[in-house]
Amino acid sequence: MRVLITGGCGFIGTNLSEELARSGHEIVIFDNLSRPQTGYNLEWLRSNHELMFIQADVRDYPSVREAMDRVDLVFHLAAQVAVTTSIMTPREDFEINALGTLNILEAMREIDFPPILVYASTNKVYGALESLNLVEENNRYGCPDMPMGVPESFPLDFHSPYGCSKGTADQYVHDYSRIYGLRTVVLRQSCIYGPHQFGVEDQGWLAHFIISAEANRPITIYGNGKQVRDLLHVSDLITLYSLVLENIDHVSGEVFNVGGGPANTISIWQEIGPVLEDLTGHRVIVSYSKWRPGDQPWFVADIRKAREKLNWTPKVSVNEGIRDVYRWVKDNWSVFANNNV
Repeated sequence: MRVLITGGCGFIGTNLSEELARSGHEIVIFDNLSRPQTGYNLEWLRSNHELMFIQADVRDYPSVREAMDRVDLVFHLAAQVAVTTSIMTPREDFEINALGTLNILEAMREIDFPPILVYASTNKVYGALESLNLVEENNRYGCPDMPMGVPESFPLDFHSPYGCSKGTADQYVHDYSRIYGLRTVVLRQSCIYGPHQFGVEDQGWLAHFIISAEANRPITIYGNGKQVRDLLHVSDLITLYSLVLENIDHVSGEVFNVGGGPANTISIWQEIGPVLEDLTGHRVIVSYSKWRPGDQPWFVADIRKAREKLNWTPKVSVNEGIRDVYRWVKDNWSVFANNNV
């Protein structure tokens, strides 16, 4: 199978490219290499596999259309990924996330036999979840009204330019399946983490915390550190991608919430902080600042739909996964030390 992966040198794209290449698929990576360390990921992939690389931008329709030739499957991962960046440069955010996705869809529509499309959406399409009745506990927020998490039927609320652009793309992908008969699946992903994640303060927060803690650099917590997230290791996400493809005739046009679910929740500092101090063997320097716009005090994905339709549940526990990322950071420390990631 010939597979096009937009954003294929990013964190998820690198792990996905590695798995698909090992499985014998022909890989075409489409990436503009704008994210930190994507060049490192590309060289790592090239050192292990034969693949085709196209350095281009999803905003450039002719490049997108040319890359789509003879492709059986598209994973559309390329995106502007930070809420903070979207607030500073909303036009660029829209052009990458919304227009870039429309370019993918329109290129597919021009093909006699369009490929399958798996789109990486986000839990941010649900906004700040201000309508939820949250309970502040000692180390975390809780949501007694949603013990299984936020379902796909929860009202959308595109809070922040990032939420608007990703939500727009999300709905375009969903509707192009309905209107034009394209085989598409939308995955609203929540807190994916794992190796090859060069996290920075406004995106990839868990990897950023691990890298900063190991480097003994101070960490800023926005809010009170009790915000809850459900973590999903990238290996479990890639398993889900495979199940989507195996069942595409049954799930085409569907939307799935994808995260660690209720079994894999943790608060972003009150509970993670002690874990990092145990791993590094020293106290982590931390300060607090005001909440950032659109931040969700609590988000947990209800993943029952993916379990019921795809027989999928996460396998990697939070403790196991955090230690996996820590080992990867330690094993590749020269990259972080030399580049001040």
